[in-house]
Amino acid sequence: MRAGLILGAALTGAAVGAALLSLVWTPFDPTAMSIADRLQPPGPVHPLGTDQLGRDILSMLMVGARTSLAVALLAVAIGAGIGVPLGLTAAAARGSLLDDAIMRGNDLVFAFPSLVIAILITAALGPSATNAMIAIGIFNIPVFARVSRAGALPLWTLDYIRAARVCGKGRVRISAEHILPNIAGLIIVQGTIQFSLGILAEAGLSYVGLGAQPPTPSWGRMLAEAQTLVTLAPHVAILPGLAIVLTVLGLNLLGDGFRDALDPRLKARLT
Repeated sequence: MRAGLILGAALTGAAVGAALLSLVWTPFDPTAMSIADRLQPPGPVHPLGTDQLGRDILSMLMVGARTSLAVALLAVAIGAGIGVPLGLTAAAARGSLLDDAIMRGNDLVFAFPSLVIAILITAALGPSATNAMIAIGIFNIPVFARVSRAGALPLWTLDYIRAARVCGKGRVRISAEHILPNIAGLIIVQGTIQFSLGILAEAGLSYVGLGAQPPTPSWGRMLAEAQTLVTLAPHVAILPGLAIVLTVLGLNLLGDGFRDALDPRLKARLT
């Protein structure tokens, strides 16, 4: 399990490192086209080759990592920033009309596939990375709300929560000071899972033209543009797909490692 955590951290760190490095340096301008150098195989000048417009694939992958990670990270921030307070509120008001309203609203969002909701929202608001982030973030809200509520409900029956209520603390203060710190590990693990799903969702939206718009490189759009070149220049399609797979794998391994490290029941079982 520790090996999985290390591998996940290494893969995730590589993607984050490439994204951060692209802020200050890329081997070539990722938007510069050179028809004379189109579909070049990996070589000393272009380590990962060029695409059908002569653009350097390594540079595009680096900037594409920045796009995918930024959209997924902000989508998780939207989901957690709204969903966690909703979940804590529902748990604090268990059995009330407010609890039912929050959870039925979550059920309504879950009634539709996440990618369908994202496509509808981005189609309505217009294709862009910002709108893709908002669309993915909206679906993350009920996920974090459910996880937070499920984690908080058992804590409200514990003695130290009853003692806090006897001391005069209100439900909001108890949720912030006592409930939230005790479910932070659960939220972190869920955040890594939603982060990886966010990258897949961003790639899917970009693939159908509803994500980041040209000339901004995107892994999903790189796949879409290379789908007719699989037999002619397979590296053009394989490399962005491999980047998505390895990044998602790294985040999933990282999430599993965090779960094992933060779950006291798993610790006891392993020791």
